[in-house]
Amino acid sequence: MTITSAQRQAVIQRAGRCCEYCRVVNTDETSPFHVDHIIPLKHHGADDLGNLCLSCYQCNSYKGPNMAAADPATGKAEFLFNPRQQTWNDHFQINADATLSGKTPEGRVTIDVMKMNEETRVEYRLFAMSIGEYPCEKD
Repeated sequence: MTITSAQRQAVIQRAGRCCEYCRVVNTDETSPFHVDHIIPLKHHGADDLGNLCLSCYQCNSYKGPNMAAADPATGKAEFLFNPRQQTWNDHFQINADATLSGKTPEGRVTIDVMKMNEETRVEYRLFAMSIGEYPCEKD
C-alpha cells in the first residue's frame, strides 16, 4: 500500500472523520481509523482517491480483502457497499435499537460481512446515539 500522507488527510477530510461503512465517528486519536481500499489491491484496486474510504478498525478488519459476498436474504452473490459510487442512506437504515438494516442486497451483505450488528458494536452505537454522536454526519 502506498497511501501518502496527503491522500490520508484528503480521505479523512472527505469523510468528515466518519467511518464510511457504519457511520461511527473517530473520536479516539489513539486508534485512528484506517484508509480502506474499496476494491482491494489484490483484486486490482488502485491507490487513487476514487478507491479509498475512511473505515473504522472493526469494519476494515472484518471486510479484509472482500468485495462481494452472498446476500443473507437471497443467497445470491452481491458486491459490498461502495461509498464512492453509492449513497449510504439508500442502502442502510439505523433502527431505534442501534442495529443496522440493509435496504438493498449491497447493504445486507455489507452488514453481514462487516459484522455491523455484533453486540459490542450495537452497544457502542446505542451509547453514542444517547449522547448525540451517532450517526456521524459529514461536516
